[in-house]
Amino acid sequence: MTSAASRPVAVALLASVFVVAACGLVYELAAGALASYVLGDSILQFSTIIGSYLFAMGVGSWLSRYFERQLPAHFLRIELLVALVGGALPAMLFIANAWTPDAFRLLLYGLVLLVGTLVGLEIPLVMRILKRDVALKDLVSQVLTFDYLGALAVSVAFPLLLVPHLGLVRTGLLFGFMNAAVALWALWLFRHELRQFGAHALACGLTLAVLAAGFVGADHITTLAEDRFYQDRAVFSEQTPYQRIVVTHGRAGHRLYLNGNLQFAEHDEYRYHEALVHPAMAAHGAPRKVAVLGGGDGMAVREILKYPTVEQVTLVELDPAMTRLFRDHAALAALNGQALRSPKVQVVNTDAFRWLEETREIYDVVVVDFPDPTNFSIGKLYTNSFYALLDRHLAASGYAVVQSTSPLLARQSFWTVVQTIESVGLRTAPYHAHVPSFGEWGFVLAGRRPWRAPPQLPEGLRFLDLAGVAALFDFPRDMARVPAEVNRLSNQVLVNLYEDEWGKAKP
Repeated sequence: MTSAASRPVAVALLASVFVVAACGLVYELAAGALASYVLGDSILQFSTIIGSYLFAMGVGSWLSRYFERQLPAHFLRIELLVALVGGALPAMLFIANAWTPDAFRLLLYGLVLLVGTLVGLEIPLVMRILKRDVALKDLVSQVLTFDYLGALAVSVAFPLLLVPHLGLVRTGLLFGFMNAAVALWALWLFRHELRQFGAHALACGLTLAVLAAGFVGADHITTLAEDRFYQDRAVFSEQTPYQRIVVTHGRAGHRLYLNGNLQFAEHDEYRYHEALVHPAMAAHGAPRKVAVLGGGDGMAVREILKYPTVEQVTLVELDPAMTRLFRDHAALAALNGQALRSPKVQVVNTDAFRWLEETREIYDVVVVDFPDPTNFSIGKLYTNSFYALLDRHLAASGYAVVQSTSPLLARQSFWTVVQTIESVGLRTAPYHAHVPSFGEWGFVLAGRRPWRAPPQLPEGLRFLDLAGVAALFDFPRDMARVPAEVNRLSNQVLVNLYEDEWGKAKP
């Protein structure tokens, strides 16, 4: 039974369990998110991070048996260590990726194991402290109830509220501050049991001060790391529920990065977007309805609007922050010629897979401009299931075009995309173009009728002419077709293949 005098202490410690559980899960989620941003393949990274973290928690729980005396003092010290290491984890990983990228993986798993071990010590110590005042049958149920409730609260808040509004660095520091607050609360609750009260109080004060300073300077930390990583000055950055968007500006103009991966560079993006759009649009003859899947920067839409026959363009982009940025940011909107403000353009912010399942519209041309298949959430957009849906919304005389990574550096991946599109009954015409920022880049044109070279192109193109279009479809021996497997939702072979080929291509 819990005595009346000890009841406030028990309630306070149970509330601390809620906070401790929430903080521990935040550090785990932050490590997984950063691992997926930097290392790719979110399923693999989250799986290994969670596995390592849970293993470390088990180690911490086992080690708790060696803490026999002065349990409140040990609990206080552990809370302060968790606050410092866990709270600073995102900031340290951001900085490591910018200055010592080769050491990122080692530091990532080292911090995960350290924080997991410390978090694994927390709950056993709290339970042993509470055991003095709470019956065992009530103790276990109450502690686990508050532990699970804390985990539930933060698992919902992390992607929907915390990361979009605070970013990863500030989110980590905020929850580090909460761990330190638990330590401060423990300092007050057990003030009569602590032998070195002054030293503990000083440690709490210093920890809170460090975390508060980090929280205030979080923007400077992020900017410093990103300027170093991207080489050019970051002029815009935002963490959305879907990705981290960074725009830099330097001698070569603006560059767009999503989760650290370059999407375009201002000085040569026209080569990519002209190659992406015009072989399909010009060959169609008179396209009226066009859909763009991905391509939230509006560059492909800019090229499409050069055709006077176009009456409607539907841009399907998952992240509303992308379309808002390239519609409202003056310098970036100038790059796409204010295309996203055209009355012909309708922007739909949703998942392209779901949109294809729900829409009944038929299009003359569909431009598929997704990021490369670096993880399974993007990889599903390169499967035969997706292309079968795409086929249903393509007019009988229509064409689709798919950006398909590099046929030189990721040759097997490129031809896997071709094989997958053909598996749903579409004819393909693969081609490639040289874009200095990316090197040789590949595209796949698909439709129910054979592709024929267009008789004319719009005026004002900077890269393509009629002779140049025909040359795009010629593949030299080192990029020629190789046998490939169909990429299916059930296996997603393309993601692992892509990661393997690009991993070998990096210096």
